[in-house]
Amino acid sequence: MNKRPYIICHMMISADGRIDCDMTAQLKGVDEYYSTLDALETPTVLSGRVTAMLELALEGEFKPTNYEPYGKQDFSKKKDASTSGYEIIVDTNGVLLWKNDEEYDAHHLIITSEKVSKEYISYLDSKNISWIVCGKEKIDLVKAVEILAEKFGVNRMSIVGGGHINGGFLDAGLIDEVSLLIGAGIDGREGMAAVFDGLPKNRKPIPLKLKSVQSYDSGAVWIRYLVSSL
Repeated sequence: MNKRPYIICHMMISADGRIDCDMTAQLKGVDEYYSTLDALETPTVLSGRVTAMLELALEGEFKPTNYEPYGKQDFSKKKDASTSGYEIIVDTNGVLLWKNDEEYDAHHLIITSEKVSKEYISYLDSKNISWIVCGKEKIDLVKAVEILAEKFGVNRMSIVGGGHINGGFLDAGLIDEVSLLIGAGIDGREGMAAVFDGLPKNRKPIPLKLKSVQSYDSGAVWIRYLVSSL
């Protein structure tokens, strides 16, 4: 097997497994989210485009003036942040807007597909943001994490949402551990995203092995599972 990071999916959820950020921010136990994330010792974190659009990126969308696909696997490492950690964002088509990377606390790294425009890659270069391009029509997650390990020195990382990017990594067999901070509250609203989402309806449950359980005075519970081999 090729080298890849140890990958943990770490999420704050309601008792019914929902992950909407505005909702979880209102749950008892939300203060434990970052302390439990720190305890995982994963300085590098990864999120999907939707989560990044809500929490990290600038408003608006990148629109190339003369679309030409990048069309090949490649990467650009602007900074070695293997110790301090990368803020990785999965953005298949290259649409998110960013400030110059020096204005952020963590160094950003964008993972996109070969469909991304050459203009967008030039845009990331102008912002001093690292990037990985891999996968013809969609991102090749397996190859992406190999590049993260071999070229960027990432040994451990946490995936912090949303549901579809969590589900994509799970479906690709890339998640080693699931870390859930369950807040003391229920969402219950129809159609809200769950921790893992978007897998085929005929997919069988993926077995887990309990690693640890910790409760807090707030009523929150932190559960860690190892993902069993199928």
